Amino acid sequence: MNDSRLRRHRLGFLEAAEKPTPEELQRYYAEQYYQAERGNYRKSYPQAERDYLNLKIAQKAALVMELRAGQGPGTMLDVGCGEGFALAWFQERGWQVEGLDHSVAGVESMHPGMLPHVEAGDVFERLRQRITEGRRFDLVWLTHVLEHVLDPVALLTDLRSLVSPAGVLVVTVPNDGSAYQESLFRQGEIQERFWIALPDHLAYFTLENLRQTAEATGWSCRDIVGDFPIDFFLMHEGSNYVKDRSKGPAAHRARIGFELLLGEFGHERVNEFYRALAHVGLGRSLTAFLTPA
Repeated sequence: MNDSRLRRHRLGFLEAAEKPTPEELQRYYAEQYYQAERGNYRKSYPQAERDYLNLKIAQKAALVMELRAGQGPGTMLDVGCGEGFALAWFQERGWQVEGLDHSVAGVESMHPGMLPHVEAGDVFERLRQRITEGRRFDLVWLTHVLEHVLDPVALLTDLRSLVSPAGVLVVTVPNDGSAYQESLFRQGEIQERFWIALPDHLAYFTLENLRQTAEATGWSCRDIVGDFPIDFFLMHEGSNYVKDRSKGPAAHRARIGFELLLGEFGHERVNEFYRALAHVGLGRSLTAFLTPA
């Protein structure tokens, strides 16, 4: 891909050619991101969407439990906990949970009961504090965070000190710059690389370079799954939400309906399906399940 806004990192992923300062990034997330409903976050959700969000957590949790070999609830750290959906889900099932984020606005809006479990401010300072204290967690949850940070390699390296020897790190990132997306651009189905979203996203991953980056930072990549390939809608002019933004809500509703229907077949079958999609480069997001190497 040839785009002057991005450059290739030595580990294969793409990153912003020009990055904000740490102070600028901290201020952006503390004052604008959730408050302006950036990214996937909203101030309210219909019930079907809440069900969908909890279903996706449950599907990932099923793979975590497999890797933990039947161990019961443990300690969980959600780095960039957003609106607190994962914190609430795991706490309801007996886990001891902690969340970190630049702002509590998301949790305050969606799960105010989780506020006592969340620390706001410089996430990386709080991570370093836990490392200094020798803290370890059975599960570290990193959902749609890695693409936002200035140095993904340093973050993955630091998290290695926070996961217990038998623990799991779950990393979800957008599946960006895939062969499918590039083919849409070349064929004129889209006029822009819509997935390049600066300053929100500073790093861009595919399955191959996500695995390579994880392994280079001391992790064993045990599994990778995708999710619903909403980009399929871009091949049809009647549903192309990049050419016509007004079509986006309908595509999102279809995604939710499909995911909820698929969820009726059980986590094992769904994860098998999405594992296969990830390995052929499809799925709007990728989730890697990592254990200390």
